Amino acid sequence: MPSWVDGHPAESLSIKDRGLAYGDGLFETIAVRAGRPPLLEYHLARLAEGCRRLGIALDLALMRTELLAFSAGLGEGVAKLMITRGEGLRGYAPPPVALPRRILQSSAFPAYPEANAEQGVRLFPCATRLAEQPLLAGLKHLNRLEQVLARAEWQGGEFAEGLMRDQSGRVIEAVFSNLFLVRDGGLVTPDLSRCGVAGVMRAALLGSARAQGIEVDVRDVSYGELLQADEVFLCNSLFGIWPVRSVTEQNWPVGPLTRKLQAIARDLLDI
Repeated sequence: MPSWVDGHPAESLSIKDRGLAYGDGLFETIAVRAGRPPLLEYHLARLAEGCRRLGIALDLALMRTELLAFSAGLGEGVAKLMITRGEGLRGYAPPPVALPRRILQSSAFPAYPEANAEQGVRLFPCATRLAEQPLLAGLKHLNRLEQVLARAEWQGGEFAEGLMRDQSGRVIEAVFSNLFLVRDGGLVTPDLSRCGVAGVMRAALLGSARAQGIEVDVRDVSYGELLQADEVFLCNSLFGIWPVRSVTEQNWPVGPLTRKLQAIARDLLDI
């Protein structure tokens, strides 16, 4: 599978890169189908916001051109885009003149079981808690040790995902996907202004739900409220939507609103 660095085929990276040394950068995991990335505008919007907050002067027009060319060559699969601040000397201080680095890697689609989407998944209750840092909240930055530690908490196929909470016990997300609750016919999804990753599929579903007249509430969610939900589902830009059928002692049905949004997610991803 191909990989590019700064727009050219490459298989290596400078050991002086600040992404390697400090996680100084961002990334996007992009589904590619029939030579195009169906959620491109959402990915670019999140990338632009991340670069603004981190002070990385990325040429977004060039990035769009490269992503389209890389996707056309890939055809079908997953494009992982990493943006780093570029090379620098030892120490935390950014270089006076930073040249952002653009890294594109490709892989096949993950072989998720079809039962995840049809029958739903079990959530593992992760002990690892997310630290609150509003400056980084919502961004898909390169520092993902919390998710690495959380994913290491379970093995085998009994659980497809893990539930993550913050230091105060609020429900935030899953390890590699976002979480929604259905209550009284409306949608609730956790507020991500303190921590968590604002996924592109989450953003697309919020827009689609509002367009369909579905009530949407983005706010703090307690663990107790999660257990009282009518339906629960997960979403991300690779698998679309997975219904959640259980976490610890609580079970949920695969409900009608989850199925409706699942169809919308498939359309968004051109599945």
